[in-house]
Amino acid sequence: MRHLIVSISGHGFGHVAQTAPVLNLLFARLPQLRLTVRSTVPLGHLRSRIRAPFEHLTSEGDIGMVMSSAVDILADESRAAYRAFHENWDARVAGEAQLLRELGADMVLSNAGYLPLAGAQRAGIPNAALCSLNWFDIYRHYCGDDAVAAQIRDCYANADAFLRIAPGLAMEHLPNLVPVAPIADVGRNRRDELNRHLKLSGEEKLVLVSLGGIASRLPVERWPRIEGVRWLVQGDWRIEHPDASAIESLPINFGDLLASSDALICKPGYGSFVEAACSGTPVLYVSRADWPETAALAGWLRQHGLCREVSREALEQGNFAGELEEICTAPHPKPVIPEGAGQAADWVTERLRR
Repeated sequence: MRHLIVSISGHGFGHVAQTAPVLNLLFARLPQLRLTVRSTVPLGHLRSRIRAPFEHLTSEGDIGMVMSSAVDILADESRAAYRAFHENWDARVAGEAQLLRELGADMVLSNAGYLPLAGAQRAGIPNAALCSLNWFDIYRHYCGDDAVAAQIRDCYANADAFLRIAPGLAMEHLPNLVPVAPIADVGRNRRDELNRHLKLSGEEKLVLVSLGGIASRLPVERWPRIEGVRWLVQGDWRIEHPDASAIESLPINFGDLLASSDALICKPGYGSFVEAACSGTPVLYVSRADWPETAALAGWLRQHGLCREVSREALEQGNFAGELEEICTAPHPKPVIPEGAGQAADWVTERLRR
């Protein structure tokens, strides 16, 4: 029985959204495959997305970026955190290699933590990255091209492959890229059930509001009422608005909610954008020009989906009724068919069978 160690970054739920469909396919093909998932993502969210049985270990294969909100990067604090993470780097990598040996790993798949890749390479264990971004490009953009950046790049460049998921960063500096089509776990439209549960009329619009797993909130309680519009928001935001309902109060999973909604309000993020395009759900998103992945994600969504960008001020004040009406009433393009999970699962399956 092969043992696949999977590292999933806790920097937002998009990393889970990319990885879970691949693991679900691997389990269908290789039901005897042993999976261990290492992540700081809450276990409940992991189990809601990963249908394959897995063992769980809390682990940080990367530190992402230090953020003050869902869209604001703290560059100086991030640089300090990375320097602390890379202090005594050789000893840290050696410890990771020893742990992977003790776990009996046959292969390491990482989205997109680089320490597990470095440890696998030190231990002589097959390893690959899977993601639409890498922390070398993100770190270098905010913190500069220094010795830490070089160490991060080496971890990715020395992997057996970097399965680069579209849409995403170009990563032309990596010699081991394997292109992968978009990945998404597409939900089922259960709007009739939602209408009954929320007592909605057939004419009312249902808008899902999500920041993709980043610890932040939107001041929905300050938004003006828009006739015929209802909001679905996170329960822990504790929103008091006559037209808002908590997502957690509904007997429907997030993917089905997205597929059943008239629109999604979000920040630029892989899981949000791609799952919306594959569900045929229009997107209203807040401007985030400084995030390196935004141009690729937004460009892809404009080509394959229906979306509009609004300013941060407009989103915080709820001043976007015109844009929301526009995307809800415009003709919807044909939903994207995500083929990337199958491609990534093919690559991993072949590597495991060697």
